[in-house]
Amino acid sequence: MATRNLQFRSATLEDAVQLQQLVQSAFRAEDSRPDWTGNAELASSFKIGVEDVLPKILNPDNVVLMALDENDTLVASIEVAKRDNNTGRLSMIAVDQRFQQNGVGRLLLAYAEDYCRQTWNTTRFSLDALSSRKALIEWYIRRGYRKTGETTPFPRERFSNLDLPDELCFIEMEKDFSPDNA
Repeated sequence: MATRNLQFRSATLEDAVQLQQLVQSAFRAEDSRPDWTGNAELASSFKIGVEDVLPKILNPDNVVLMALDENDTLVASIEVAKRDNNTGRLSMIAVDQRFQQNGVGRLLLAYAEDYCRQTWNTTRFSLDALSSRKALIEWYIRRGYRKTGETTPFPRERFSNLDLPDELCFIEMEKDFSPDNA
């Protein structure tokens, strides 16, 4: 599928259902690449509701960016937030399974970083990646992110019915565009 003609825009309340469906299906998608999705049982159990998406759209310090193809079909989304004077936080990154492995994620990430730099003058970006998704972490490293050495606990209480690895957590990652690191 072609990915060169993506159009980007900020999400509105009318997009909440569509975003919920995209994020949930992207996180549940099976992927044959080793260590890409991590724990298959966890991925298949992932749920996000429209009531979880709406506050992200309404929050004045956040923007949910949507990538649309030439048919105006939602193919990817990412939430960006201003954390402090120079840090942008990236989260809720999702690419429609039909568009994965076609460069859409790379374009989405680059657009989100540019958006934060232009809108908020950010020079640093942060995100979390699930520790079991080793190939995804390597993908972020190839995009210029580095592990900070910090982790955030995984919300096990939301998945109490699953037998999850004890070491499961979120790996905190950061990318710095400041002149000192250029």
